[in-house]
Amino acid sequence: MARLTFDELFDSEFLSALEVFDLRIKRFIRQGRHGEQLSHDRGFGQEFKDFKAYVPGDDLRAVNWSIYQRLGRLFVHVFEEYQDLPVYLLVDLSKSMFLEDPPRIVAGLRTALALGAIAAGQHDIVSLFSFSDNLDMQTKPISSKGQLIVLARQMAELDELDRTNLSDVLDELSHQKLRRGLLVIVSDFFDPAGIEAIDDAIRKVRHKILLIQLTKEEDADPELNPEIAGDLRLVDCELDEAIDVTIEPQVIREYKRIYSTFNDALIELADSLGSGLVQIDCEKDILDQLSLMFQTRNLLV
Repeated sequence: MARLTFDELFDSEFLSALEVFDLRIKRFIRQGRHGEQLSHDRGFGQEFKDFKAYVPGDDLRAVNWSIYQRLGRLFVHVFEEYQDLPVYLLVDLSKSMFLEDPPRIVAGLRTALALGAIAAGQHDIVSLFSFSDNLDMQTKPISSKGQLIVLARQMAELDELDRTNLSDVLDELSHQKLRRGLLVIVSDFFDPAGIEAIDDAIRKVRHKILLIQLTKEEDADPELNPEIAGDLRLVDCELDEAIDVTIEPQVIREYKRIYSTFNDALIELADSLGSGLVQIDCEKDILDQLSLMFQTRNLLV
C-alpha cells in the first residue's frame, strides 16, 4: 500500500471536531517570541502573578505605589510570561504502518494532526517530520489554525517508505539545530533494533518527549485474529525475512510474553524520561480517544 488519499485521512467533520480540544502545556521554552504558552519564569508578560519586594535593578515601572504609600516599602508587580512552544511531529512511515486494514498510518496522522491543531490554535510553532530509516522534514512550520489545512494536505501526500530505524533517526534529530520544544513521536515502535537502541538514542534528544503508540488489540492477543492458526509462514514486511511456524499454545504464550516485555519496556522508557505515553487503538474512534485523554490526563506537567 502506498499513499493514502486526503479523504481517507481527513474530512471536514474531523477537522471541525478538533476545535473542541485544548491542551495547556505547562512546560515552557524560554527562547522565542511571546505566544500563549504560560511560562513558570517570572517576568513582565501578560498576566499578573504576585508582588515581590523591590531590589536594585527591578523595573521602576512595575512598582506598586499604592502599597508604598500604605506601608512605606517598595514592592513590584510580578507577571507570568507567555511564550510559544515549538512542537515537532515525528511520524513513522515504515511499511508496518501501512500494512493492515485499517492501516495504522491513518490513526497516526489523524492523531498528529489533532495535536498539531491544538498547538497551532495556541499559536505554537508546529513542524512535521517523517521517518523510516531516515529523517525528513515535510513542511515549513505553521503557527495558526488557518494553516491547518496545509498541514493536513502535506500529511496526505506522505508515502510508504522502508524499514523502521528510529534510533538512528533520533540520533540525527539530536544534531539538528532546533529550538528546544516538544517532540511527538507517532509510531508502533516495532523497531528491529529494539527498545534498548531507542532508549539510548532518545536520551540524546534535548526536547520534551511525548510518545504516541499506535496499537491494535491483536498486538497483545494474536488469538483475536482468526488467520493466526495452523501452519503459517510469517513474513517481516520491513526486513523481508520469513519464518515457518506452527501456531500452538506454547507459541502463543511465548509471543504474549515477548510483547508484554516490549510494552513494559516502552512504558518504563517513558517513565524514566518523565514523558507522556499515549496508546491509541487504531481500530477505535480517534476523536473519542483524544477527548478522553485530554479530560483525564495532564501529559506534559
